[in-house]
This record gives sequence, C-alpha cells and structure tokens, in this order.
Amino acid sequence: MRKLSVAVLLLAAGLCSAQKRLVLIDQDGSGPGGSNQMAMLALLQAPNVEVLGITMVTGNAWRDEETLHTLRMLELTGHAHVPVARGAVFPLVRTEKETKLEEAISGGVAWLGAWGEGQTTLVESASGVIPMNAGKFREHGPYEIGPMPEGVPAIKPIDEDGVHFLLRQVRAHPHEVTIYAAGPMTNIALAIRIDPEFAALTKGIVLMGGSLNPETDDPEFATSPRHEFNFWFDPEAADIVLRADWPRVDVTTVDVSIKAPFTQKMLDAIAKAQTPTARYIAAWSQDRYYLWDELAACAWLDPTLITKEKLVYMDVNLSHGPSYGDTLTWTEAFKPITGVRLVHAQVNLDLPRFQQMFVDLMTRPAAE
Repeated sequence: MRKLSVAVLLLAAGLCSAQKRLVLIDQDGSGPGGSNQMAMLALLQAPNVEVLGITMVTGNAWRDEETLHTLRMLELTGHAHVPVARGAVFPLVRTEKETKLEEAISGGVAWLGAWGEGQTTLVESASGVIPMNAGKFREHGPYEIGPMPEGVPAIKPIDEDGVHFLLRQVRAHPHEVTIYAAGPMTNIALAIRIDPEFAALTKGIVLMGGSLNPETDDPEFATSPRHEFNFWFDPEAADIVLRADWPRVDVTTVDVSIKAPFTQKMLDAIAKAQTPTARYIAAWSQDRYYLWDELAACAWLDPTLITKEKLVYMDVNLSHGPSYGDTLTWTEAFKPITGVRLVHAQVNLDLPRFQQMFVDLMTRPAAE
C-alpha cells in the first residue's frame, strides 16, 4: 500500500510539472509580419505554454485590419486552432481629431498608429544596427481593410467580443492565467471596469509600455524620454490597468526594448529553417527595428533574460496637454496616496541569450 501511495504521488508531481502555463494575448496585430505578429508567435511557439486566445485592440493599425492579419498569420504558421476575438475599436477618451489638433499646437509625435502614416526614424544605435523604416500605414477609416499581401484568411474571429472573452477565460481558470498586453490597454481596462475582481483573479500582467529614461540618440525617445506609444494612445486605459489589483505587474519599457534590435543575422538564421513560422517571418518580416513586444513575451517565458529592473510606482499623465500620455514614476518615498501600484520595470537584458532564444522559437515546429 505504501509503495502504491508513493507511485501515485510521483505521478501527480509529474503531471503538475508538465502542466502548461496559461496566457491570454491582448495585441494590436498590425501586419503582415513585424513586431506584433512575431511577438504573438513567440508565445504560440513556446513549449509548455497554452495560448487560450488572442484579443485584438486598435493601436498600430485598426482593429478589423489587425484581426485579418492575425488570422492569416495563424493559418500560415500552424496555429489556426487559437481563437481570436475582436475588442475595442477606439481608445476610452483620446480621439484622432483632438490628437491631430494638439499636434498642430504642441508639436508632432513620431508614430500615430492607426491614425495616419508613420515612419520610423533612421538612426544608428549603439550596437551599430540601423533601424530600418518600419513601413508606412495607409491612412483609412476604422472599418476599411487595407491590402492583404499575405492573402485573406479563411478562418474567422469568434462571435464573442474580446473583453468578455478575457473575462470568461480568467473566470474559468482563476489564478492560473497571465495577461500579456502588448498594445494599447483599452480591452484590459474595460474588463476591469466590468469585473473589479478580474485583475486579482489572474497570475499577473505583462505589459509592453512606458518609458523611463532611455539611453539613445534616437530622436523619438531622446527628446521625449517619457513618451511611449501604447501608454500614449489610450492613457486612461493605461491608468486603469496600472492601478488594478494584479498579483504582479511586469513592464517591458522603451529603455530595455531599444537594446534589443532585430538584426539581419537573426533574420538570416530564421530564413534557413523550413518550418511554417520561419517561412512566414522570412516572407513578411523584412524590416529591421527594435523587438519591442517580442522581448516582453520572451521575458515572461524566461525572466532571467532581464538583468536589471527598477521597482517603481508607475502611472500615466492624464493632463490634456503636451505631456498627455507620458509615463509617470515615483519611488516609495515620493509616491502619491492615490492608489498607484509597484511594478517591475525592465531596463536591461542579456541580449545574446534573448536573440538566440527568439531565433530558436521562430525556427521550431508549431507547439503541440
């Protein structure tokens, strides 16, 4: 009887160790290829990870266009079984009209996302890599669909909206799901407003967003060190999310992201593989820029990639002026008494290990 009990315990321990980590992806999935799609692939390709679904939010492009690019990516890379739900089309408060008026008064920003053409700055980084033009987005309305050079997907998004999909999945797996949010946080904020227990029922949230004091000569950040697109595009949503009752908040900042370039050497290594994901990236991820969202995903998969972080209280500037949407931070001694939360703000990484991990993920067969 004793031997049987020990065997049962060992079997149970083995099953627990083999249990997959659960994650929900909330993303602005512009495409084809590019940082948004490759970041989702990092989680989709990872062993011992189950992506419960993907919720789309307007950010780099409009929601409906992003949804089609994401569905097509899933088809081409062997992940068509993953459900995709459409979330918010517009930010909670910020509008395109007001933003463009403010630009005329206070000066422009480098990237408007769905609201117009944008072009990244050509600069030489400290690593010697020249970030290339990430491409111009054709300006059009929220429900128009731009060109789909990779082909139109045959699969469809689910009927359920993204916010309620998030709520349902977290309630179905209490304290087991990590939220990975790598776009504007409109969907996450709406989920919190609908269900105040939403954040506390997760394992935590991983954010790509915020900027502290990036060390760079890239004028987009050198002259505006607290500006970052995801926080800026929907500041009110970011404020709601950063103040929610998460068990843990990890933030991949501009400071660390600009230290993680997507190099030609990495693309060449990926292109040599003949797996579906490698073929997709070789075909559609031709631009060389920072691996913003990919680093956030990989740092969740392996936290030891991050070699330095700052524990700070973080929020977003909601004053409607030139600094609207900028990152705010405080130390323990100077934080306000308004419910700001402590976050793990990433500022440095083991670059060679990250780059190798990313190439390995992009060249492996689709996860079972």
